[in-house]
Amino acid sequence: MKNRPKELILILDFGSQYTQLITRKVRELGVYSEIRRYDVAMVDIQELKPAGIILSGGPESVYAEDAPLPDPKIFELGCPILGICYGLQVIAYFHNGHVVESSKREYGPAQLRVDDATDLLKGVNDESSVWMSHADAVSVLPPNFSSIAHTCNSPFAAIANRARKWFCVQFHPEVSHSTQGQQMLSNFLYEICGCAGSWSAGSFVDNTVSDIRNQIGDKKVICALSGGVDSAVAAALVHRAVESQLTCIFVDNGLMRKNEAEAVATTFGDYFSNFVSVDAADIFLPRLKNVVNPEEKRKIIGRTFIQVFEEEAEKIAPVEYLVQGTLYPDVIESVSAQGPSVTIKTHHNVGGLPETMHLKLIEPLRELFKDEVREVGAALGISSQILGRHPFPGPGLAVRILGEISKERLDVLREVDAIFIAELRDNHWYDKIWQAFAVLLPVKSVGVMGDNRTYEDVVSLRAVTSTDGMTADWGRLPYDLLARTSNRIINEVRGVNRVVYDISSKPPSTIEWE
Repeated sequence: MKNRPKELILILDFGSQYTQLITRKVRELGVYSEIRRYDVAMVDIQELKPAGIILSGGPESVYAEDAPLPDPKIFELGCPILGICYGLQVIAYFHNGHVVESSKREYGPAQLRVDDATDLLKGVNDESSVWMSHADAVSVLPPNFSSIAHTCNSPFAAIANRARKWFCVQFHPEVSHSTQGQQMLSNFLYEICGCAGSWSAGSFVDNTVSDIRNQIGDKKVICALSGGVDSAVAAALVHRAVESQLTCIFVDNGLMRKNEAEAVATTFGDYFSNFVSVDAADIFLPRLKNVVNPEEKRKIIGRTFIQVFEEEAEKIAPVEYLVQGTLYPDVIESVSAQGPSVTIKTHHNVGGLPETMHLKLIEPLRELFKDEVREVGAALGISSQILGRHPFPGPGLAVRILGEISKERLDVLREVDAIFIAELRDNHWYDKIWQAFAVLLPVKSVGVMGDNRTYEDVVSLRAVTSTDGMTADWGRLPYDLLARTSNRIINEVRGVNRVVYDISSKPPSTIEWE
């Protein structure tokens, strides 16, 4: 984002599984934040002019041979710094403190006892629950630091160098298990960094529209419009910026849900002045024949999407830009562009793109989480019916059919999915669930229908509750709703004789099966 808010908190990622959660929590408090790798160049940091810096946690030891360490010049910037877990140890390491392998490792809840309830711990109870996740610990404080809180196992659970405005905590204030962690982050932002709190969905719209307008100029742009929340909001942002220069292209890849292609054309055909619908099922499905590896499916679909868009762009020529509704979780799970995190899976929006792609990408939502996208959509005036739709993966039903994809298997899954979603809507559960769908498994099971033995497909139903998709819990749907849904599927969908319900949380599972 070139046109950034004037007020920014920079988060340096050392590989913590919670780094992205820090970003969310800071934004929820009204301050814009961005993540960069731990070794980001000083010139880039100086260009950002952060109001404060947060050093994330991480799995390494500061004494490891290849330990991730920042440029020590960050400590000469003069801005406030908050070190979290490994971040605390980094600050101690660079300033003549002593870090050792802890004799009593702490993983899980601990009772924080506050020794100094000013600045960082202002308004925090004398005792509160915090979430620990560390093996190393500070044994000797760096000069000019003082302890401001402790636990039974950590005498330096929170430390401060007030002269430099450096504060460190051994626990993770960003997770919900730290009951007053949000208060601590708020204190860092407002009491220590002096932030005003200007970040909001409305300010994001203003900044992004201006940024897009400056980037595109008088050039033409096409948008990959799927009909989901992400692409709809991305399209609306670009449309507000350049209006008739935008052409929205909907590609029916043959992997959509029941009646979805028709619904998208009806909903968006009149919304955007330039709207094109392309029936490309005959291109996608043959390329997916005999492909069972999920990563290969995603890459084939990603490459084919770009090919189709480039072909359509030639008809509208000259076109220079392609808009995609890529979100922050897509980027985080696909590549470690921001830090040393592990790749979970490739998303079609950010993986599998050909190196020779002729269109320049515009991804206006790339730094946003799903709930933030919905807030931006509301600020743009998009209807709640569109914004309330459950997430749907770019590769569509291809990653909800485990094993080989065929038209017959797609038709089965469409019917199953339609029944499940209809039951959720009819019983007022659709809006209580963050995402719900069905998965067609690559196994068959024995059943009995009437007096006959059957040997047919098994489907799994999946419903989760979440805020941003980074973590999720399985939805506690009523038994009678599940029973009615299962009964309808087995009776109405030919070829299915068994229904199971997925009760896995994320982590350790992902929301989608592939």
